[in-house]
Order: sequence, then C-alpha cells, then structure tokens
Amino acid sequence: MTDRERLIAYIEGKRADRVPFVIQWGPWAETSRIWRQQGMAKERDWYDLFGFDTLSIDAGVNFVLCPEFPFQDVEDLGDKRVYRDEQGVLRRGYKAETSMDEFLDYPVKDRKTWDAHKVRLDPASPGRFPADWPARAKALKDSPEVVAVGFYPYGFLGGPRTMMGAEQCLEMMVEDPVLIEDINDTLCHLWYTLLDRMLDETRIDMIAGWEDMAGKQGSLISPAFFRRFITPRYTKILTMAKRRGVRIASMDSDGLMHQLNPLFRECGFNWIYPNEVQAGNDLATQLKLYPDICLGGHIDKRAMAKDKEAMDAEIERIRGLLPQGRFLPYFDHVTPPDVSWENYCYMVRRWKELVGKKE
Repeated sequence: MTDRERLIAYIEGKRADRVPFVIQWGPWAETSRIWRQQGMAKERDWYDLFGFDTLSIDAGVNFVLCPEFPFQDVEDLGDKRVYRDEQGVLRRGYKAETSMDEFLDYPVKDRKTWDAHKVRLDPASPGRFPADWPARAKALKDSPEVVAVGFYPYGFLGGPRTMMGAEQCLEMMVEDPVLIEDINDTLCHLWYTLLDRMLDETRIDMIAGWEDMAGKQGSLISPAFFRRFITPRYTKILTMAKRRGVRIASMDSDGLMHQLNPLFRECGFNWIYPNEVQAGNDLATQLKLYPDICLGGHIDKRAMAKDKEAMDAEIERIRGLLPQGRFLPYFDHVTPPDVSWENYCYMVRRWKELVGKKE
C-alpha cells in the first residue's frame, strides 16, 4: 500500500498492510539545539533518518487571516523579547524558544474591534489562493500523498480564543454569546466557501481541525456550550466535505479528552489526538467506547527522558493497546529538551519495530 492508502484505510477502520508510522510533532527548538551538540548531524535528522511514512501535504490555501498582521518586534529584553505576531497577538517569550510564550494582549476586545478584525476573514480576499493555483490544483488532484487543509490557529473555540484570549472568550460565551456566534459564523462561512471551491477544482483527503480546548480537568466548556457554539458549524462543514470525497477529519486538542471525544465524534471527526498520557487520558476505555473513530498519539514523550527500561515499558504498554481498537500511536506532543538524542533514536527505532515498518 502507499502511505496515503494505508493512512486512510487505517483511520477508517479498514484493512491496512500495517500500522502507519507517522509523526505529528518534532522537538522543541531548544531540544534540537541540544541534540546537535549531542551528535545529531543535520537539523532535520530527527525526521529524515527514520523513514517515517508521509503524513500529508498541505494544499497551500490560506484558511485564516488574510492579510495577516505584520510581524513586529516591540521590545528587546535580553534573553526574552516582546513582539506582535501575525495573528495580532502581543507576546513575551524567550528568544531561544525554550517554553511557551506569555500572551499579553489580543486584537479583539469587543464588537468594535471584532468588526475591524472581521475584514481579514473574507473568503474573497486576494491572496487566499496561490498565484499558481490552477497548476497546483491539478498536481494535488494527481498527488500520491494525503492532501490536507488545516484551520490552525483557529477553531470554533480556538478561533475566538486566539483573537481575544481564553479568559475573555469564555466570559463572552456567557456575557455576549451573540458576539461569539458571529465570530464562529464568520469562520464557518470562510471555511465552507473555500472548501466548496477547492473541492470543485482539486482533491482534498483530510481536514485538520485544531481546538486545544481541555486541560487536566477536562473540557473548558460544557457539552451544552459545545453543542451551541461548535457542533452545528463543524457538522455543516464536514457533512458537505465528506459527501464530496474528504475521507479524514482530524482534531488536534490537548488535555483530558474523555468528555470531548463523543462530542467531536458527533460533529463527524474520525481521528482525534494527541491523547496525552500526562493529562490522564485512558485510551483502553476510550477505544472501547468509540470503536468507530481513530484515537492517535498517546506514546508518553516523558518516557524518553528516563532510561531504556522505561522506554521499553512504554512500548509494551502501547503494544497492548493496539489490538483494543482503532489506535494510531505516535508521541503525544513536542519532544522536550530533557530528552537526549540517544534516547530519542532508541525510542523511535522501538516504535518503528512495533508498527512493522521495514528499513
């Protein structure tokens, strides 16, 4: 089977020649710098040396702000900096990218600022499609790879949160739900319109959603709020897309997903990840509850910071989960800098053996 055939078949619960060997996240920038000191010869060796299956190729259409905000350095703080990113968010973070940034200010604060922001989400904005789109559309239609489109860093919770911050977004769901619905209707119209055109002109295999809407305590919002603000819009998009040949609808959402898995399943998603171990996800139970969707990730990245015995134990834990349902294993998020290059190489080779990928 080709990588495309294998991935689609596996996620849909059909027969595949083996488990796909795909990776979603690589190392933190600081991790990569440390690995270069420890013997990683080239910047991309963490990927290139191991023969991963190709996950997907991006269709190259802009599904978010158009135009984006100009990147702006605001203040130099020595090992840190303050800057405004392409989403219009003011951030403070380490120049070495050793941890997540602090988010200081957001472009949307109220209806007035939303109206100013909204013009950047017009599906007819020049520049959404690349200049060579007709030729690219033909190449994508003929491509042997999974052709994907993605909404990051937006979703129907992730979008308002990226625009206004988590706290204000959650408050507005209660205090001004009509504003949140207007934001989400605007995003839904944007994505539906772009997908409608693309599906007329090329092939799309996968829609990749992003929300990151849970912590260790579970979902940031109630099922009632999910079904009000999120469900109708994803359902509209995915119903149309699947009717027109899209095979995979994936959702990247961190945290404890037990409450959210059935809700995303209701919307039409059939691949949910990363199911982080440290967040408390119990995949043995979730695989039994939802045998008709694929749950991905769940290889505990923290095991790589320990010894070979711990890594071997993690591989055996994953081996025990594979017969229990539609499970696609890979690291459950970005690899942190306390993982050595030697340990990473060992763990990837053990994982490769587990899924049956030949050298």
